[in-house]
Amino acid sequence: MYPDENECLELLKRAGCGKNVIAHVKEVAELAVKMAERCAANLELVRAGALLHDIGRGKTHGIEHAVVGAELLREWGYPEEVALIVERHIGAGIDLKTAERLGLPAKNYIPQSIEEKIVAEADNYAGEGEEGIKRLAERLREKGDAVAAERVMALHEELKECIPENMRM
Repeated sequence: MYPDENECLELLKRAGCGKNVIAHVKEVAELAVKMAERCAANLELVRAGALLHDIGRGKTHGIEHAVVGAELLREWGYPEEVALIVERHIGAGIDLKTAERLGLPAKNYIPQSIEEKIVAEADNYAGEGEEGIKRLAERLREKGDAVAAERVMALHEELKECIPENMRM
């Protein structure tokens, strides 16, 4: 039902993603799958969503890459659950008011399902661990978005037990 790893990697290349994006999504997927195992989430959906979460970066590196990536997947006929992971992975999600301020289509981009939440958390956590999450929250506060900063920290608090001990940083 969901694209496997090879198909996801081909889709990333088709979308124009470079080697750095592909290396990043592989790292996120490794963590996300292990989190999914610990949190009883759909492994195939998490793997596909994690591998494809930055597919929009083949077209843009702006915040709109999430919307662009979800649109690509919908155009290509992939399951809506995968498109929603891609669309809702930024930080810990973007609320309607912030989306409008950022020029995104007016809707709520906050992760809803456990799979959406896992991919967002794995994206925030991969590479820099808890310190990276704290820095992300601080950058959001500095930009005047305390609500988004708290959402990032709350998502981490909700899912930190899903992160395997050997992957905690």
